[in-house]
Amino acid sequence: MTDLTDIAYLPATEALRRFHDRSLSPVELMTAVIARAEAVEPKVNALAERTFDEALATAREAEARYAGKGEAPRALEGLAVATKEEQPIAGRRITDGSLAFRDEISDQTHPVIERVQEAGGIVHARTTTPEFSCAGYTQSRLWGVTRNPWNQEFTPGGSSGGAGAALAAGETTLATGSDIGGSIRIPASYTGTVGYKPPYGRVPAMAPFNLDTYCHDGPMARTVGDCALLQNVIAGPHPSDAVSLRPKFVLPERFEGVKGLRVALSVTLGDWPVDPEVEANTRAVAEALRAAGAVVEEVEVPIMRADVMRASMIHFGPYIASVAAEHGDLLTPYALDFARRGTEAVREPGSLLQGLEIEAAIQATLGALLDRYDVLLCPTTAIPALKADDDYLSTKVVVNGVELDFYLESAMTTVFNIASRCPVLSVPSGFASTGVPTGVQVVGRTYDDATVFRAAAAIEAVRPWNSVPAL
Repeated sequence: MTDLTDIAYLPATEALRRFHDRSLSPVELMTAVIARAEAVEPKVNALAERTFDEALATAREAEARYAGKGEAPRALEGLAVATKEEQPIAGRRITDGSLAFRDEISDQTHPVIERVQEAGGIVHARTTTPEFSCAGYTQSRLWGVTRNPWNQEFTPGGSSGGAGAALAAGETTLATGSDIGGSIRIPASYTGTVGYKPPYGRVPAMAPFNLDTYCHDGPMARTVGDCALLQNVIAGPHPSDAVSLRPKFVLPERFEGVKGLRVALSVTLGDWPVDPEVEANTRAVAEALRAAGAVVEEVEVPIMRADVMRASMIHFGPYIASVAAEHGDLLTPYALDFARRGTEAVREPGSLLQGLEIEAAIQATLGALLDRYDVLLCPTTAIPALKADDDYLSTKVVVNGVELDFYLESAMTTVFNIASRCPVLSVPSGFASTGVPTGVQVVGRTYDDATVFRAAAAIEAVRPWNSVPAL
């Protein structure tokens, strides 16, 4: 790697330390990140918008702060932060990845972006999403196909796929994402990065989606420590979000070991078929935790994927239907298919009540399990990755000999959007034979963020994932 590439891949915590001791400047970091982005974007296509000149100017302001000129440096001072395009910034386009909204300009800024900027983070780019963030891959008629830096034949996942790809490719130091069915964790798994779905209400969201218990905004990074750093900036009550939690919860800077921690291992989460390479990597993580002193026991979790898919499609039913009716000729086939599935799900009499009953049963099952264990460990996705160019409308995904009706059944994430008060951190578990990373989810008891990060930090310590894709 060149020196610039080395700098582009510095962990945020290390970059901050070097800013303070003056061995690195924010301008040098931003220059390296921009150089990396310009080199790899033709292959990866992770950025929906670039504001590099503005970012360099802001980096010079941050450099002055570290030199003692003006106010003291803030928590993210001088760090490059790529934000998901779905999270609006006042005065900039807010398209949701759709041609139908390609000329829309936002008049407000998302609370997460507000906090990033107030903490000195520099938004140098915004990242790609699938249309309306409704897919587990990232492609759209507006931005084209976003590719996995580890193997460009594959997708970086979705819907925060641009964020995951940008992190893995060294195009940013930190990133923001959102997660309504796995949209942070799926890209984290596919790209070998770290993604956190905070418990509902921990991070403020925008109306009306702040009232949707499936919806979460959260941090993405390349290390557990970096993810905690960004989470501590964006968390806490916000006046515009009545369900944001008080008081603010702050993660510790360091996490104790896992000796005696009770870990429930479930490879299949009930009846999910799982790729053998994903299973092997998940079991390797479990063994690493056991070697670090945790008590790991394999358990049965009686949650059926058909129930999860049924409840989630009832929940998502209204999301895209009205846009599809008005702008159908501009929408992608997969967005129209998603709208169709959701509309059909809510047509049946009593569907809303049925969805709530399924959700309640799932939450009761996980509540009972996590009363006996400190965390649950399971794969993030049942497969290493989907192909980048396929929209999986006519293609059926086959996992370990089982054909799935809907490709999103390969994600083992939506369970924890239903059980939305459980914190979930996705961390790398290894690589598949295709060169694409795999991931595991560390699931905690309701609102027990710290234990999830504690277990993840232990995984990172015994199975470090600091390699760089050969782009």
